[in-house]
Amino acid sequence: MAAPTLAVWKFASCDGCQLTLLDCEDELLTIAGQVQIATFLEASSAIVAGPYDLSLVEGSITTAADERRIKEIREQSRILVTIGACATGGGIQALRNFADVDEFTSVVYAKPEYIETLATSTPASAHVKVDYQLQGCPIDRGQLLDTLAALLIGRKPRLPAKTVCTECKNRGVTCIVVADGTPCLGPVTHAGCGALCPSFRRGCYGCFGPAATPNTAALIPLLRRDGLSGDDVERVFSTFNVAPFADERNDR
Repeated sequence: MAAPTLAVWKFASCDGCQLTLLDCEDELLTIAGQVQIATFLEASSAIVAGPYDLSLVEGSITTAADERRIKEIREQSRILVTIGACATGGGIQALRNFADVDEFTSVVYAKPEYIETLATSTPASAHVKVDYQLQGCPIDRGQLLDTLAALLIGRKPRLPAKTVCTECKNRGVTCIVVADGTPCLGPVTHAGCGALCPSFRRGCYGCFGPAATPNTAALIPLLRRDGLSGDDVERVFSTFNVAPFADERNDR
Protein backbone atom coordinates (compact mmCIF):
# COMPACT_ATOMS: atom_id res chain seq x y z
CA MET A 1 0.00 0.00 0.00
CA ALA A 2 1.39 3.37 -1.05
CA ALA A 3 2.18 5.92 1.67
CA PRO A 4 -0.21 8.91 1.87
CA THR A 5 1.06 12.01 0.10
CA LEU A 6 1.66 15.30 1.92
CA ALA A 7 1.98 18.66 0.15
CA VAL A 8 2.87 21.99 1.78
CA TRP A 9 1.98 25.18 -0.07
CA LYS A 10 2.96 28.82 0.40
CA PHE A 11 0.98 31.95 -0.42
CA ALA A 12 1.49 35.50 0.98
CA SER A 13 3.23 34.92 4.31
CA CYS A 14 6.52 35.05 6.19
CA ASP A 15 7.14 31.25 6.08
CA GLY A 16 7.02 31.08 9.89
CA CYS A 17 4.40 28.32 10.00
CA GLN A 18 6.35 26.17 7.55
CA LEU A 19 9.41 26.71 9.74
CA THR A 20 7.38 25.46 12.70
CA LEU A 21 6.96 22.20 10.79
CA LEU A 22 10.69 22.02 10.04
CA ASP A 23 11.48 22.80 13.69
CA CYS A 24 9.70 19.61 14.73
CA GLU A 25 12.99 17.87 13.83
CA ASP A 26 12.87 14.35 15.35
CA GLU A 27 9.08 14.14 15.11
CA LEU A 28 9.23 15.30 11.50
CA LEU A 29 11.58 12.43 10.68
CA THR A 30 9.01 10.01 12.11
CA ILE A 31 6.22 11.63 10.10
CA ALA A 32 8.36 11.64 6.96
CA GLY A 33 8.74 7.88 7.35
CA GLN A 34 4.97 7.48 7.24
CA VAL A 35 4.17 9.73 4.27
CA GLN A 36 5.49 10.71 0.88
CA ILE A 37 6.33 14.42 1.01
CA ALA A 38 5.22 15.34 -2.48
CA THR A 39 5.72 19.11 -2.39
CA PHE A 40 7.41 21.20 0.30
CA LEU A 41 9.61 23.85 -1.31
CA GLU A 42 10.80 25.17 2.06
CA ALA A 43 12.52 21.82 2.54
CA SER A 44 13.16 20.43 -0.96
CA SER A 45 12.97 21.43 -4.61
CA ALA A 46 11.45 18.05 -5.50
CA ILE A 47 7.86 18.21 -6.75
CA VAL A 48 5.55 15.24 -7.21
CA ALA A 49 2.33 15.75 -9.15
CA GLY A 50 -1.00 15.33 -7.36
CA PRO A 51 -3.49 14.28 -6.30
CA TYR A 52 -2.53 14.65 -2.63
CA ASP A 53 -3.98 13.02 0.46
CA LEU A 54 -3.20 16.03 2.65
CA SER A 55 -2.30 19.61 1.82
CA LEU A 56 -1.09 22.18 4.32
CA VAL A 57 -1.60 25.76 3.12
CA GLU A 58 0.28 28.72 4.57
CA GLY A 59 -0.41 32.34 3.58
CA SER A 60 -3.23 34.54 2.39
CA ILE A 61 -4.73 35.04 -1.05
CA THR A 62 -3.58 38.40 -2.40
CA THR A 63 -3.43 38.10 -6.21
CA ALA A 64 -5.57 36.74 -9.02
CA ALA A 65 -2.91 34.06 -9.57
CA ASP A 66 -3.30 33.06 -5.91
CA GLU A 67 -7.04 32.67 -6.43
CA ARG A 68 -6.49 30.32 -9.35
CA ARG A 69 -3.78 28.34 -7.56
CA ILE A 70 -5.71 27.74 -4.32
CA LYS A 71 -8.62 26.37 -6.37
CA GLU A 72 -6.26 24.03 -8.23
CA ILE A 73 -4.76 22.86 -4.93
CA ARG A 74 -8.22 22.23 -3.50
CA GLU A 75 -9.17 20.12 -6.51
CA GLN A 76 -6.03 17.98 -6.04
CA SER A 77 -6.29 17.59 -2.24
CA ARG A 78 -8.40 15.07 -0.36
CA ILE A 79 -7.91 17.02 2.89
CA LEU A 80 -6.89 20.69 3.00
CA VAL A 81 -5.66 22.27 6.24
CA THR A 82 -4.83 25.97 6.52
CA ILE A 83 -1.99 26.82 8.91
CA GLY A 84 -1.41 30.17 10.60
CA ALA A 85 -3.03 33.58 10.84
CA CYS A 86 -2.40 34.47 7.18
CA ALA A 87 -4.07 31.35 5.81
CA THR A 88 -6.93 31.34 8.35
CA GLY A 89 -7.63 35.08 8.62
CA GLY A 90 -5.74 37.04 5.96
CA GLY A 91 -2.80 37.97 8.19
CA ILE A 92 -1.41 41.37 9.04
CA GLN A 93 -1.40 42.13 5.32
CA ALA A 94 -5.20 42.31 5.58
CA LEU A 95 -4.71 45.87 6.84
CA ARG A 96 -5.02 46.65 3.13
CA ASN A 97 -8.68 45.61 3.36
CA PHE A 98 -9.46 48.84 5.22
CA ALA A 99 -7.49 51.21 3.01
CA ASP A 100 -6.78 52.02 -0.64
CA VAL A 101 -4.40 49.42 -2.06
CA ASP A 102 -3.63 51.66 -5.05
CA GLU A 103 -2.38 54.32 -2.67
CA PHE A 104 -0.15 51.76 -0.96
CA THR A 105 1.40 50.56 -4.21
CA SER A 106 1.98 54.12 -5.42
CA VAL A 107 4.01 54.87 -2.28
CA VAL A 108 5.95 51.59 -2.11
CA TYR A 109 6.77 50.82 -5.74
CA ALA A 110 8.57 53.00 -8.29
CA LYS A 111 6.46 51.48 -11.10
CA PRO A 112 3.09 50.60 -9.49
CA GLU A 113 1.55 49.99 -12.91
CA TYR A 114 3.48 46.68 -13.00
CA ILE A 115 1.95 45.44 -9.75
CA GLU A 116 -0.98 43.06 -10.10
CA THR A 117 -2.69 42.57 -6.76
CA LEU A 118 -6.14 42.22 -5.26
CA ALA A 119 -7.64 44.97 -3.14
CA THR A 120 -7.93 42.55 -0.24
CA SER A 121 -5.94 39.87 1.59
CA THR A 122 -8.22 36.96 2.41
CA PRO A 123 -7.99 33.47 3.94
CA ALA A 124 -8.14 30.36 1.78
CA SER A 125 -11.63 29.66 3.18
CA ALA A 126 -12.93 32.72 1.32
CA HIS A 127 -12.19 30.91 -1.94
CA VAL A 128 -12.38 27.15 -1.32
CA LYS A 129 -13.64 24.62 1.19
CA VAL A 130 -11.18 24.14 4.07
CA ASP A 131 -11.35 20.97 6.14
CA TYR A 132 -9.41 22.11 9.23
CA GLN A 133 -7.72 25.29 10.44
CA LEU A 134 -4.65 25.65 12.66
CA GLN A 135 -4.55 29.16 14.02
CA GLY A 136 -1.68 31.19 15.43
CA CYS A 137 1.22 33.37 14.37
CA PRO A 138 2.98 31.03 14.14
CA ILE A 139 1.03 27.83 14.68
CA ASP A 140 1.61 25.76 17.80
CA ARG A 141 4.09 22.93 17.27
CA GLY A 142 2.21 20.42 19.44
CA GLN A 143 -1.11 21.17 17.76
CA LEU A 144 0.48 20.70 14.34
CA LEU A 145 1.98 17.34 15.26
CA ASP A 146 -1.27 16.12 16.82
CA THR A 147 -3.23 17.16 13.73
CA LEU A 148 -0.85 15.43 11.33
CA ALA A 149 -0.83 12.26 13.44
CA ALA A 150 -4.63 12.27 13.69
CA LEU A 151 -5.16 12.68 9.96
CA LEU A 152 -2.61 9.98 9.14
CA ILE A 153 -4.45 7.41 11.26
CA GLY A 154 -7.91 8.58 10.20
CA ARG A 155 -8.87 10.33 13.45
CA LYS A 156 -10.47 13.77 13.71
CA PRO A 157 -7.92 16.30 15.03
CA ARG A 158 -8.36 17.67 18.55
CA LEU A 159 -8.69 21.39 17.85
CA PRO A 160 -9.74 23.52 20.84
CA ALA A 161 -12.84 25.70 20.58
CA LYS A 162 -12.34 27.55 23.86
CA THR A 163 -10.46 30.72 24.82
CA VAL A 164 -6.99 31.45 26.17
CA CYS A 165 -8.62 32.12 29.56
CA THR A 166 -9.56 28.43 29.70
CA GLU A 167 -5.94 27.49 29.06
CA CYS A 168 -4.82 29.80 31.87
CA LYS A 169 -7.17 28.03 34.26
CA ASN A 170 -6.03 24.60 33.07
CA ARG A 171 -2.40 25.56 33.72
CA GLY A 172 -3.13 27.22 37.06
CA VAL A 173 -1.99 30.61 35.78
CA THR A 174 -3.22 33.51 37.90
CA CYS A 175 -5.36 35.94 35.88
CA ILE A 176 -3.08 38.86 35.05
CA VAL A 177 -6.07 41.13 34.39
CA VAL A 178 -7.41 40.60 37.91
CA ALA A 179 -4.11 40.30 39.78
CA ASP A 180 -1.92 42.78 37.90
CA GLY A 181 -4.27 45.00 35.91
CA THR A 182 -2.48 43.95 32.71
CA PRO A 183 -4.40 44.46 29.43
CA CYS A 184 -5.05 41.02 27.91
CA LEU A 185 -7.00 39.68 24.93
CA GLY A 186 -7.25 36.20 26.44
CA PRO A 187 -11.03 36.39 27.03
CA VAL A 188 -11.73 36.89 23.30
CA THR A 189 -8.88 34.87 21.74
CA HIS A 190 -9.03 31.33 20.41
CA ALA A 191 -7.20 28.73 22.49
CA GLY A 192 -4.27 26.73 21.18
CA CYS A 193 -1.12 28.48 22.39
CA GLY A 194 -1.22 26.97 25.89
CA ALA A 195 -1.57 30.46 27.43
CA LEU A 196 2.09 31.12 26.65
CA CYS A 197 2.15 34.89 27.19
CA PRO A 198 0.01 35.04 30.37
CA SER A 199 2.19 32.32 31.91
CA PHE A 200 5.05 34.85 31.69
CA ARG A 201 2.87 37.65 33.11
CA ARG A 202 2.37 39.21 29.69
CA GLY A 203 -1.04 40.01 28.25
CA CYS A 204 -2.33 37.91 25.36
CA TYR A 205 -2.20 39.88 22.12
CA GLY A 206 -4.54 37.72 20.05
CA CYS A 207 -2.18 35.88 17.72
CA PHE A 208 -4.56 32.87 17.61
CA GLY A 209 -7.44 35.01 16.37
CA PRO A 210 -10.92 35.63 17.75
CA ALA A 211 -12.78 32.93 19.64
CA ALA A 212 -16.01 31.58 18.17
CA THR A 213 -18.13 34.16 20.04
CA PRO A 214 -15.78 36.93 21.24
CA ASN A 215 -17.44 39.33 23.68
CA THR A 216 -15.30 42.35 22.90
CA ALA A 217 -17.99 44.74 24.08
CA ALA A 218 -17.37 43.49 27.63
CA LEU A 219 -13.58 43.32 27.28
CA ILE A 220 -12.86 46.76 25.81
CA PRO A 221 -13.85 48.73 28.96
CA LEU A 222 -11.40 46.53 30.90
CA LEU A 223 -8.63 47.27 28.39
CA ARG A 224 -9.26 50.98 28.81
CA ARG A 225 -9.42 50.65 32.58
CA ASP A 226 -6.03 48.95 32.52
CA GLY A 227 -4.36 51.77 30.61
CA LEU A 228 -5.09 51.44 26.89
CA SER A 229 -6.34 54.53 25.06
CA GLY A 230 -8.86 54.31 22.22
CA ASP A 231 -6.02 54.30 19.68
CA ASP A 232 -4.19 51.63 21.68
CA VAL A 233 -7.29 49.43 21.64
CA GLU A 234 -7.58 49.90 17.89
CA ARG A 235 -3.95 48.87 17.39
CA VAL A 236 -4.10 45.81 19.64
CA PHE A 237 -6.95 44.42 17.53
CA SER A 238 -5.18 45.31 14.25
CA THR A 239 -2.23 42.93 14.19
CA PHE A 240 -2.01 39.31 13.02
CA ASN A 241 -5.78 38.83 12.79
CA VAL A 242 -6.98 42.29 11.82
CA ALA A 243 -9.63 40.98 9.39
CA PRO A 244 -11.26 38.39 11.71
CA PHE A 245 -11.31 40.91 14.57
CA ALA A 246 -12.79 43.57 12.29
CA ASP A 247 -16.30 42.32 12.99
CA GLU A 248 -15.85 43.74 16.50
CA ARG A 249 -14.76 47.14 15.18
CA ASN A 250 -17.96 48.93 16.17
CA ASP A 251 -17.43 47.94 19.80
CA ARG A 252 -14.20 49.91 20.04
